[in-house]
Amino acid sequence: MRRFQMAALAIVSAAIVGLTGCANATPSVNAKGEKITKLKIGHNLAEDHAVNIAIEGMADEIKETSGDTVEMQIYPNGILGSETDMILQIQAGALDMAKVSASTLGNFSSEFNAFSVPYVFDDRDHFYKFMDSDAAKEVFQSTRDQGFIALTWLDSGARSFYTAKRAIREPSDLKGLKIRTMDSKMAIDMMKDLGGSATVMGYSDIYTGLQQGVIDGAENNITALRDHGEVSKYYCYDEHTRIPDIVIISTKVWDSLTPEQQEELQTAANNMTEQYKKSWADFEAQVKKDAETKFHVEFVEDVDKAAFQKACQPIYDELRTSEPDCYKVVEAIRGMANSAS
Repeated sequence: MRRFQMAALAIVSAAIVGLTGCANATPSVNAKGEKITKLKIGHNLAEDHAVNIAIEGMADEIKETSGDTVEMQIYPNGILGSETDMILQIQAGALDMAKVSASTLGNFSSEFNAFSVPYVFDDRDHFYKFMDSDAAKEVFQSTRDQGFIALTWLDSGARSFYTAKRAIREPSDLKGLKIRTMDSKMAIDMMKDLGGSATVMGYSDIYTGLQQGVIDGAENNITALRDHGEVSKYYCYDEHTRIPDIVIISTKVWDSLTPEQQEELQTAANNMTEQYKKSWADFEAQVKKDAETKFHVEFVEDVDKAAFQKACQPIYDELRTSEPDCYKVVEAIRGMANSAS
């Protein structure tokens, strides 16, 4: 882990040098003569993406509620580098906040890997119930000794299989199919357990891969159909993972805020999460409508999720011994399954 971080830090050193001229939590003075704390936040999505719009709303709220003593400066479009780059910049004191995937945070705390375990969440209600719980807040604090903590989370949908020729309703339907996955052990192990063949490739290569038959399908949330609907025939709601986006902040910066500012910032973050739930649902609904009308994608809902979950049991068995901290979170998530509402 330490070797990984040092190597990655070397890659982003230029970006860090560029930002240190306007160091994190840079103070200035407002019209009343009060100190303004400026928080720089980076993410890798476009300015017109729902995530950026949500962060802009959070920035407006904290500026107002803090009496113009806390301002957020947003750096979108990945201009500060990859998610790992931004985390390392936070650790180095060159960036204050970032929006990153929980899967990326798994490289810094194994507890975050629980969110990438296949079928750990039964449905959206179960997912929301855990993510809003005190148990999730404990995971959010698990990186404090690494220089940052999580403020809140954002829905990024459920990942399901979409294919060019065959609908996927049960694990046996994946037999013989080459499915593009992320470059992660969890995703590759999942495909092995389900009987398919994991093919790791970049997101930008999926369209051509489906078009030319290099792959038979892929897995992602429904918004991927904006890019791949033209070469996909089926989108099958197995919903194997729900990996949230996470908003993190430097612990040094967080601890430098007054208790009132901390409360105001946390409230603005929580409000963003609640508002984004509807924004994301609207986003998914629009993508589905467009995929049906423009690309004639068939949406398959009669999927045997229990069979998929059972097939992935070996992943749970391995985590119990290989990643005990992660497995404790998995148990906490599964413990809420029956009580989700």
